[in-house]
Amino acid sequence: MIALPHLSSQLAVNVLDAQSLLAAFGVLGVGVVMFAETGLLIGFFLPGDSLLFTAGLLCTGTADRGVKLSLAPLLVAAVVGALAGSQCGFLLGRRAGGALLARSRSPRLHEGAGRAEELLERYGFAKAIVLARFVPVVRTVLNPLAGALGVPTRTFTLWQVVGGLVWSVGLTLAGYALGSSVPNIDKYLLPVIGLIVVVSLIPLVPEVLRSRRAAKAKEARG
Repeated sequence: MIALPHLSSQLAVNVLDAQSLLAAFGVLGVGVVMFAETGLLIGFFLPGDSLLFTAGLLCTGTADRGVKLSLAPLLVAAVVGALAGSQCGFLLGRRAGGALLARSRSPRLHEGAGRAEELLERYGFAKAIVLARFVPVVRTVLNPLAGALGVPTRTFTLWQVVGGLVWSVGLTLAGYALGSSVPNIDKYLLPVIGLIVVVSLIPLVPEVLRSRRAAKAKEARG
């Protein structure tokens, strides 16, 4: 029988807060969130980057949060969730086409779909699939979009595995390494997570600048 305090903590979990998710569900929560964020359009708002980093940090036992995770099970849960979710999203997109996105009324989700389609067109399948892993929302919508656009299954699977491994393992180990080397790092957790989000957007900066130059050149010719 589940203890009442533990049950109430799970019911009160804040799905937008990485620490709240980890305190309530631990390693299992990481796998579920990874699957939902990368495989289901309704999971686009989930904190994937910050969750992986925070989970890695909590494996060191240096953060005073009352939560201690084990690194090996955490890495397995993160990788399985990320890879299975991405493949599921692709298969859903292959079957349902654009109907999944058409039913959504979220401006943020549609904006992410536009960015995902632009990545596929400009960078090609392989590079776009890997880069999308590091961009919030885009990593959610690119998978079904790739399926809807007819990206070959073998190509998608290969590169989503590459991107998924680098993303999930890389961020988790980054949190673990920082927690192991910097005393009281949990006091600076919010700024560090903000930095992670900024860094995740860096791959898109050259593309944004290139698009602006192209737009200006088109206006000059017009």
